[in-house]
Amino acid sequence: MADPPHTSVTDPRSGYCKADSTFYSKRNPLSLPANPSLDVTTFISSQPHRGTTAFIDVTTGQRISFSDLWRAVDRVADCLHHEIGLRRGDVVLILSPNSIYIPVVCLSVMSLGAVVTTANTLNTAGEIATQIADSNPTLVFTTLQLGPKLSRSGISVVLTDDDDERVGSTRGVKVVGVLTEMMKKEPSGRRVRDRVNQDDTATMLYSSGTTGPSKGVISSHGNLTAYVARMVSEKSMQGEIFICTVPMFHIFGLLTFAMATVALGSTVVILRRFELNDMMAAVEKHRATILALAPPVLVAMVNGADLIKAKYDLSSLKTVRCGGAPLSKEATEGFLEKYPTVDILQAYALTESNGAGAFTDTVEDSRRYGTSGTLTCDVKARIVDPNTGRVIGVNQTGELWLKGPSITKGYFRNEEATKETITKEGWLKTGDLCYIDADGFVFVVDRLKELIKYKGYQVPPAELEALLITHPDILDAAVIPFPDKEAGEYPMAYVTRKPESNLSEKQVIDFISKQVAPYKKIRKVAFINSIPKTASGKTLRRDLIKLATSKL
Repeated sequence: MADPPHTSVTDPRSGYCKADSTFYSKRNPLSLPANPSLDVTTFISSQPHRGTTAFIDVTTGQRISFSDLWRAVDRVADCLHHEIGLRRGDVVLILSPNSIYIPVVCLSVMSLGAVVTTANTLNTAGEIATQIADSNPTLVFTTLQLGPKLSRSGISVVLTDDDDERVGSTRGVKVVGVLTEMMKKEPSGRRVRDRVNQDDTATMLYSSGTTGPSKGVISSHGNLTAYVARMVSEKSMQGEIFICTVPMFHIFGLLTFAMATVALGSTVVILRRFELNDMMAAVEKHRATILALAPPVLVAMVNGADLIKAKYDLSSLKTVRCGGAPLSKEATEGFLEKYPTVDILQAYALTESNGAGAFTDTVEDSRRYGTSGTLTCDVKARIVDPNTGRVIGVNQTGELWLKGPSITKGYFRNEEATKETITKEGWLKTGDLCYIDADGFVFVVDRLKELIKYKGYQVPPAELEALLITHPDILDAAVIPFPDKEAGEYPMAYVTRKPESNLSEKQVIDFISKQVAPYKKIRKVAFINSIPKTASGKTLRRDLIKLATSKL
């Protein structure tokens, strides 16, 4: 980020500039490539490092070196362009559990100027169909097991698992290729491809919305290049050995483990799905140095610490990076007590910010309970009173706005949502109530946005409410987050039954569970005479949250 315009009126402690009511990062400014014709894959491949092994698959033991990775990226891109006809601007969907092949696909697709979009593997066929209808992909990379979820789409599929199944029709799916075969093909030698610019769209990842269906967040090659450049400049992750347990269909997993670690020359040990003992065994076997976790996993590590330490050698582990929600004092202190040689670092970012936001550098920073750290070097911030729209200052609570080169271009085919979230000047309204203290630390107080965060997954209440009111016995409904030690939060429904209905809690739970992914399930129901609402008809969720938690 550029230096503040008036350094004489900028507080060096907080980074707050009175002249423009803006908080500036106290970190070193970020240097970005000036070439406008630069795709993020080329930028990543140009970063010097001494790394040898890029990825290790825990399940199969398969390894891929950096030289083999880049050879595979080149060959797959060549096949996609010359054999399948993929072109700049085409959308490619990745529907896959964590795999060493996701970075290959992602980097290949982006090098052609095509657009990567991802889907949660837990989503139902109906939910995936909705996303396909919105994003209109021309090609899908998926596995044999997940293929049936696409059986009615008619979209061409490339299989990512190395299996005896070959090109043809597999379970009603139109298979046009197998990734491992593409990776073995010698390039055609025809290098003529579309020119890719930094302003071109690179990814379209879906962010859950509170007021309707999820939205495709548009990120450019310039946005992702800024993120990678920041990670390279910080050097804190260079040459490390990571365990990847977070889903790579999510912004954090994709940016960190398909892009940043590749640029840094770090090794990523990939777990296809999270299981605590598998993760610990992988730390021991591969001498991992960094774990990236959602808060519920960290809590599980604390609760099971005695058994874990007795069974596994974790002496290589240096750092745990945690994001998704602020850690409580109990979780932080409990972890540091049980694992005294491991640093715990926290971060705050959004799908719309592409990793930009705030993070803690030290354990001492993390002990400022409730903080997400200081601003990243690629962003500046404002705190805005949500009622008056007035920009406010140090230690004052309001909506956090962010601006910088990583911030999204907007939402795909949703001009209204883009205008609501991003100002004409390029400020991203995060929807989070925050304050920034006298030392420049960001504290997330509450969410203006009402997403429920279940085990790190985002659950939009409006989606569940829309389903609930389709039940013939339900007059009205509201969904709120209910606190839970293990999950963080889970969806709870308040339901107004129609007169003379005997609808039960179990019937409501079963009705929803048949229609949504497991993480979206309603796990608690209470019946109420009427849903409290404002004069304009908006549900007073806060009142319901108070009612639900008053008995805890």
